[in-house]
Amino acid sequence: QVQLVESGGGLVQAGGSLRLSCAASGRTFSSYAMGWFRQAPGKEREFVAAISRSGGSTYYADSVKGRFTISRDNAKNTVYLQMNSLKPEDTAVYYCAADSLTLATMEGEYDYWGQGTQVTVSS
Repeated sequence: QVQLVESGGGLVQAGGSLRLSCAASGRTFSSYAMGWFRQAPGKEREFVAAISRSGGSTYYADSVKGRFTISRDNAKNTVYLQMNSLKPEDTAVYYCAADSLTLATMEGEYDYWGQGTQVTVSS
């Protein structure tokens, strides 16, 4: 079992930056591929970024490619999402998730989820 706790959300102006963190419990963090998803008001949850177990492979949604960077520190049981050049349309609750099999983009493939952290980008 893995417990995930996100942090780092907040209010930022358009063009600004935030770094989200997701701390995982347990000693098997490196056994999981990790992903970030987001859900805006009135919309379905959508994929943002994912990273493989070792951190050697990453994948991004087209909407964030070139602006967001996912990374992980297996020694600290933490995955990060660096968000630059933020836009109002990035406003959402951001969730991290753990996948016991492989890097994935579909939320149904993830086994564990955090509670989410709110990111609000003002124009």
